[in-house]
Amino acid sequence: MSKFEYKKVMPRYRLIAIVVVLIAIAIVGRAGYLMTVEHDYWMKVADRVKRDSVSVKPTRGNILSCNGQLMASSLPEFKLYMDFKALHDAKNDSLWYTKLDSLATGLNQIFPERSAAEFKKHLEEGHKQMKRHWAIWSKRVDYSTYKDVKELPMFNLSANACGFHVEEYNARQRPYGSLACRTVGDMYGGKDEARCGLELSYDSILRGTNGIVHRRKVLNKFLNIMDTPPIDGADIVTTIDVSIQDLAERSVVDELELINGDVGVALVMEVATGDIKAIVNMEKCIDGKYREVKNHAVSDLLEPGSVFKTASIMVALDDGVVDTNYVVDTGCGVWPMYGRDMKDHNWRKGGYGVMNLPKTLMVSSNIGVSRIIDQYYHKNPQKYVEGIYRTGLADDLHIPLVGSAPARIRMPKRNPKRQKEWLNWSNTALPWMSIGYETQVPPISTLTFYNAIANNGRMMQPRFVKQIVKDGEVVMDFPTKVLRERICKEKTLHEIQTILEHVVSQGLGRKAGSTSFKVAGKTGTAQISQGVGGYKSGVTHYLLSFAGFFPADNPKYSCIVCIQKSGLPASGGGMSGVVFHNIAEGIMAKNLKLEVKDARDSMSIMMPTVMNGNILAADYVLSHLNIPTTNGWSGSFASGNPIWGKVRTNNNKNVSIVKERVYAKRLVPDVTGMGARDAVYLLESRGIKTYLSGRGKVVKQSLAAGTQVKKHQKCHITLE
Repeated sequence: MSKFEYKKVMPRYRLIAIVVVLIAIAIVGRAGYLMTVEHDYWMKVADRVKRDSVSVKPTRGNILSCNGQLMASSLPEFKLYMDFKALHDAKNDSLWYTKLDSLATGLNQIFPERSAAEFKKHLEEGHKQMKRHWAIWSKRVDYSTYKDVKELPMFNLSANACGFHVEEYNARQRPYGSLACRTVGDMYGGKDEARCGLELSYDSILRGTNGIVHRRKVLNKFLNIMDTPPIDGADIVTTIDVSIQDLAERSVVDELELINGDVGVALVMEVATGDIKAIVNMEKCIDGKYREVKNHAVSDLLEPGSVFKTASIMVALDDGVVDTNYVVDTGCGVWPMYGRDMKDHNWRKGGYGVMNLPKTLMVSSNIGVSRIIDQYYHKNPQKYVEGIYRTGLADDLHIPLVGSAPARIRMPKRNPKRQKEWLNWSNTALPWMSIGYETQVPPISTLTFYNAIANNGRMMQPRFVKQIVKDGEVVMDFPTKVLRERICKEKTLHEIQTILEHVVSQGLGRKAGSTSFKVAGKTGTAQISQGVGGYKSGVTHYLLSFAGFFPADNPKYSCIVCIQKSGLPASGGGMSGVVFHNIAEGIMAKNLKLEVKDARDSMSIMMPTVMNGNILAADYVLSHLNIPTTNGWSGSFASGNPIWGKVRTNNNKNVSIVKERVYAKRLVPDVTGMGARDAVYLLESRGIKTYLSGRGKVVKQSLAAGTQVKKHQKCHITLE
């Protein structure tokens, strides 16, 4: 007999089956109800716990100098917030009030602009309102400051336990400050939008591509789920050399401060490639300081003045209407030209009289150049202007900077009814155009012309960017580009090169020259028109220029310096030429390499003065000068870390170098007796902002040696 009792078991199975079916029907029915009747309600609930297609910004690419130094980079900045609701939910309110005083004190030490009492009142107000996004500090902070805040009481707990949280931003930083800032470019405040310079011109490359995430709320937390990852921007490698840029900027500012100038421009170009190694655009602001406000080097359309005379003489020589033996009479310095007087700069001293063609450029004679051009092109000024166009001065250089403009050189137009008449021309137009008036040429166009002269007639396009780099690999090259293979005949070119060299060695450009190498170039002094006021509206404004190249016998660099100033004295050679000289000397000295042993004076028996500080460096130099030293340590300056100590001279015979302990990182070091470099290194490595006055060795420091280092400390050191 079977043990299975059918009559007892089957009713149970039927009951279970009925219950399961009823549950299934209920689930299907409920699902249908949710999908129809309550559809709108639950969609609103879903929207509260998810966010679709949230844009994720990529990291903006870097802007690098020609040798890979950072000129602009994206670094993280943080906005600090407090979520008091999360603090309350974590039941840490009592701990909050216990730590509030020490927290306010800590914030005051990090942000001394606000007192501890103000911080406490501010935080209490946020806690009272139970704010979820209460700003602790109104400004963004860098990563170092964020880490300091994160170590404060309460804030060192997890975000869920204390409510402290941050918003991260990609901030644009320039490690070299304002150096070439108008060319490198800038961003609009907190927005990721380029404002000017290379930042704007190459924005699509630097910006990258946004990513997309959607956010889901899981266990009361929002989680980011990446749909499309962001693609970071690529880096661009510029042609700018940081050391040359710094040299040019300091040279321009020093001269502007000396002569009380209004605007100073300097451009340095590599002759063979057209690479822009430095570009300076200093302008006097309302507070008397000089800053880069506008890119004058590529956008200023001003009458260039006498630097234009080189092109005029080049056209005349190239057309064969004159040669270098041509003689012109300039009279007593004043010559009537169609109802107007043309004057030379020395007209009050009686002028230059009769001179040959090269001398007209050497002494920058307005009368000499204008008489030559007017004599041979007066009846056909179109031929002269076509010759100027042939030099490339009017070419569009396609500068990759917003606001740049090509030169404007007017072409004469004939009257179709009377072929001997010109519609847009006057009798005085040609004489004054030949000496740099009635034209508008930006400094970069003038420099490109002079660079072509240095480059044996080959005109190169100015280059600002060499490469685009992504993840260390070059993805695009910007090769050098030749705009014109030849701007004039070879014979003409050699004659112009010789004349420009004589301008510096014998003419008005002497102050631009150097005793160490040859320089060639041309001075320029022009009055600046004040619009409807003309040239004589109140105080006369001048554009002072010097354009040239060096070394003249094997040109490596070309350079132009333009200074705008009001009133006299005003001299292109004496002011802009001096800046050119300083830049050229600095660049050539930078490339000069000498043996250390050559620094020893064989005629001298004097012991050199040796300062305290890095005694490894002192020992290295002394040993190469064959001066005996005694020391009780071993090491190598070329490979070792600094060894700090003091130096004592023994009867002018040998030097005793003594190693000494340096105070710990948390204490202010003793820098007396050291040179500026070692003193600044020791102080600033401890976070102390250092200010220098004088030169020589340190005789006084404002912070006592051995005292505790505090945040944001400043130390003034005096050198004699």
